[in-house]
Amino acid sequence: MTQLLAIDTSSAWCSVALSLGDKAPEIRHELVSAGASQLLLPWVEDLLAQSNKKLSDLNAIAIGIGPGAFTGVRLGVAVVQGLAIASNMPVLPVASLDAIASQVVKTSGFTKINPSYFVVAVDARMDEIYWAKYETKSPKLLPVRVGDIHLSKPEDIDLTGIQYLAGSAIKAYAKRLFSQYSLPDDALDADMNITALGILDCAKQMWVNGQQINVAYLQPLYIRNKVALTTDEREIAFKRV
Repeated sequence: MTQLLAIDTSSAWCSVALSLGDKAPEIRHELVSAGASQLLLPWVEDLLAQSNKKLSDLNAIAIGIGPGAFTGVRLGVAVVQGLAIASNMPVLPVASLDAIASQVVKTSGFTKINPSYFVVAVDARMDEIYWAKYETKSPKLLPVRVGDIHLSKPEDIDLTGIQYLAGSAIKAYAKRLFSQYSLPDDALDADMNITALGILDCAKQMWVNGQQINVAYLQPLYIRNKVALTTDEREIAFKRV
């Protein structure tokens, strides 16, 4: 029985989930902005206590490594580093867009259209988006990312051949995303955000594939090196949105 703890703080949401074999996962998920540091460890302790488990009983800890909010990604990775070192446990690093993609394919809107290719695009702030293309090979399998996760201006997204689009970038940059492409409203999911359940979906498959790593090799996935705009850049970005 595979037993996994999953954590994500790469967005404005703090999310922790515990999966014990075939049982439905237990989850704590809340919009907290800057308050995740006060919730993470109490939530972990609460979930373990409710299940009569110790951290050392688990097989691994899964963590959303980004890309996402710079401070949030660092927080989640640091907490998991501490937990994994203390319990001598391997970790499963999950890219945030992959976790979102695993959630998207379970929604009724997605299954109704049943697209072969779709894109997840999230607001990266600073007048940019993170986005990646995915292929759905089977309803029973996780979607497969096609290529890398990209960082670009909204209008530079490549939606060629894409039948579905999900993520926070839709609300943030709708006009600019569709300056060259168009999709019907029922092929858009603007409300999909990352949760620890998506982290779990990816982590379970990674565990089966033997993709767990030693915590010493755990690194955040930033993609962007610059984390703040100058005053002039902020004014330009505000005028463009």
